[in-house]
Order: sequence, then C-alpha cells, then structure tokens
Amino acid sequence: MKTQTPIISFSPVVLPVQGRHVDLEMKVSAPASGNNLPIILLSHGHGPSNFLSSYKGYAPMVDFFAKEGFVVIQPTHQNSRALALSSDLPEAPLFWSSRATDMKFILDHLDEIISTVPGLAERVDKAKVAAVGHSMGGQTVAMLAGMEVSDPATGKIVNAAEPRLKALVLIGASGGPEGFNGVNRQHYPVLAAGDFSTMTLPALIVNGDKDINLMFSDVDNWRADAYYHSPGPKDLLTVFGAEHIFGGISGYDARETSDEDPERVAFVCKSILAYIRSTFDPNDQSWEEARKTLNGVEGALGSIESK
Repeated sequence: MKTQTPIISFSPVVLPVQGRHVDLEMKVSAPASGNNLPIILLSHGHGPSNFLSSYKGYAPMVDFFAKEGFVVIQPTHQNSRALALSSDLPEAPLFWSSRATDMKFILDHLDEIISTVPGLAERVDKAKVAAVGHSMGGQTVAMLAGMEVSDPATGKIVNAAEPRLKALVLIGASGGPEGFNGVNRQHYPVLAAGDFSTMTLPALIVNGDKDINLMFSDVDNWRADAYYHSPGPKDLLTVFGAEHIFGGISGYDARETSDEDPERVAFVCKSILAYIRSTFDPNDQSWEEARKTLNGVEGALGSIESK
C-alpha cells in the first residue's frame, strides 16, 4: 500500500488590498514535510456554487498537488458567491481584471503570505511559481500569459502579462469571440473582448472534447482556441470525454459535475504535474513521457499537441 503524504492547510490568510471591495482571503496548502517546495497559484472559476468558487473549493486538485510537494495558494476572487458582492459594482459579476490583480498581489506578497503559515517560510522555493486556473480562472491565467482584454466599459486595453510565473495552465477557459455565439455573450461581453494573439508566454491549454455549453458556444472545441489562436510555445492537452468540470476537479462529489469520474480527475492532475515539472526543469522528461503514453495509444485518456 502506497504511503500517503500528510498535508497541511491554513486558512484564511487575509490581506487588505487597495481598491478591492473586500480583503483578499486565501488558503495555503502544503505537504507537512519537505523543502524547496514550488508554488502553484490556483484561480477558481465562476460557476453556480456558493463555495466551490472560493478558497474552499477545488480540493481534489489542491490535495493532489500538495501531496506531490507543492505549496498551493488559493485566493477567493471577488466574483465568488461566498462574498455576496453587489451585482451593481463595476466589473460585476465576473470582476475579470481584479482577478488578475489578485494573482499579481500574491506574487508581490509571497513572503508575507507564506510566513503566516507556521513552519513553512524556510521550506519554499519562491523562484518556481506556476499559475493554474479553471474556467473563469483559465481566463485569468490567459491574461497572465499575455492575452490582452479590451474593457467593454471603457475601451481601455488591459495587459496583465506576468513573466514571474514560470508555468501557466488554462483549464476549460473561454474561447475566442468568433465562436462565442450563445446567449451569455450578452451577459458576459468581456469574454468576447480577449485577444489571444498577444498571449506570448508559454502555456498549457487543457480542453475537454465534450466541454460544450450552448449558453456560450455551439462550436466544437471552442475552449481550445487559446492554443490555436495564440503564438507558440504552447501545448494543448485534449481530455477525451471530459465536460466542463473534467470529472470533478472543483470539488469532491460536487453537484455541478456532469461527468463524475475520479480517474479523469487523476489523469488531468497528473498531466498538469508533468507539464509543470518539465517547465520548471528543462532536464525533466515528465511531459515528453506523458506524450508518449498518450498519442496514438489505444485507450488513452487524452492527447497532446505542441507548437
């Protein structure tokens, strides 16, 4: 029987942020032992749930990466229903640009955040930081990778590219404006205002080939646009049979999961882990090995493209 790696979670870590409607609340998770721990900033989605879209969500991913030796920092963005902010506020309900600002704030204050957690400060490798985001979190990571967004309210171009992040992963992010033909284009015009051509930083795009929601788009693999419409270097992981929650990454036994599948969750997490490890260390062959076990292999759970 494989020995389980104990993990610790510390929350809430709360810091005031100028211009924010509420303080920034975070959870920090890490293995209970080990040193030189790299960091993942995990950006939650929007979604219908009260708490999955907050630092209290995404336990399947958080537990996995903490057990694999990462410090996982989860902010609660202002779009979270847990905060119950007024829909009349600027940028509501998505608070799209403040989400990217949250991630930059965490990078600016890593020492303060990590030192809040007892016994963690001397165990972290702050030079190795990745950002992973799901759904609206994927949109946030796309901005951090350089995707420019034209503010629908002002016309101002927002560029939040963040070269301090050494690995960027978009899971189920919105696609380009051309295929955004569902009714939600009226509700979320900012999702039609992104420009993938400026997304120049290396990134992994994770797309479910069954991730179709007619409220957003009727175009097959619309959520893979970030790969096809951006310059390289980029990688695309297509997860076969995956719908928007990829088997249940946002929470254990979550009602919003339409394709409940623990094996799929494990596959997505292991694949992202391979990508991050190889991105952090050019000598690490984890991502190339993942490619060999998937492409052209009968019964594989996904495939990998690169450019």
